[in-house]
Amino acid sequence: MGITKLSDLIRKEAPEAISHRDISDYTGKVIALDTSIVVNQFRTATPGLNPLIGLFFRTLTFLEHDIKPVFVFDGRPPGEKAAVVSEAGPTLILHFCNNLLLPSYCFIQVKSAPGDAEALCAKLVMDRIVDAAASEDMDTLPFGASTLIRQLKAKKDSDVVEYSLPKVLEKLQITHKEFVDLCILLGCDYCDKITGLGPKRALTLIQKHRNIETVVLHVNRKTHPVPHLWKYKEARRLFLEPPETVTSELTWSEPDEEALVRFLCHTKRVSVERIHRRMENFRQTREGRRQERERKKVEGGGSSQTRIKDFFRVTRKRSQAAVKYHDQLRSSKVHFVQVLS
Repeated sequence: MGITKLSDLIRKEAPEAISHRDISDYTGKVIALDTSIVVNQFRTATPGLNPLIGLFFRTLTFLEHDIKPVFVFDGRPPGEKAAVVSEAGPTLILHFCNNLLLPSYCFIQVKSAPGDAEALCAKLVMDRIVDAAASEDMDTLPFGASTLIRQLKAKKDSDVVEYSLPKVLEKLQITHKEFVDLCILLGCDYCDKITGLGPKRALTLIQKHRNIETVVLHVNRKTHPVPHLWKYKEARRLFLEPPETVTSELTWSEPDEEALVRFLCHTKRVSVERIHRRMENFRQTREGRRQERERKKVEGGGSSQTRIKDFFRVTRKRSQAAVKYHDQLRSSKVHFVQVLS
């Protein structure tokens, strides 16, 4: 799932758009996470682990780094993707995880997407509600997220990979709309692709002809047959005109330890001692990291301090480059509004 060989193409043709980071580099940031990807990581690494417990422990690790997570869930998959995505898995995950995300536990935020979670993650970035989107699916980029984070596994010294969409477009010398057509040629979840068309060839064709309509006029249909009744226009529309969601401002509060104990211990059979032990470790670790950052600021001549009330509030400050990119992207689209219930 995602865009076929897009990461390989970017690595070869636009390596400047990729940076390798540590989880600590995202301190103070608000990040939208594709929750199904996170849960699948738990299932692969620890098959016997309840996804709810996994999300709880991972969330605390994010908060220890002063990262504000926004967990985004898939809605109904659009188009052909609906035929290959199991309804049972996401529905079960959403049922479990929504229990943790009740108002009484609002130290984290959750959003349910009308379609793919990646689309809503990208929308939250474009609307400057969050700073970046975290997903393993590369189609977060054609959906319009200026910053995509992969391999955000909440582990110290882990190699987090960050992609910059503005730099991708700059290095490939194409527009965002042309980039979407490139992704469709590479292969996406929403339609078939032209057989035998490799990444380099697809990029060359888009750079030369600028859109799929013109590309199909210049390919050898014997060696690169075009799919019958090809739904590339529908796929393009899904990327460029996803249902727009109106979201309220995000707010955070301190974790309610007793409420967490009541829910996790009494309904998920987790020991009380385990929860209290992890919460105590969470408080000590977070405070220790904050003190270390303050020490480094003082040594570097800085004077600002990070307080709990500063962390648990909405921040919308974005880089001027990202603001300019999103303003340009927004002006080139036709929006359809759908209010989240």
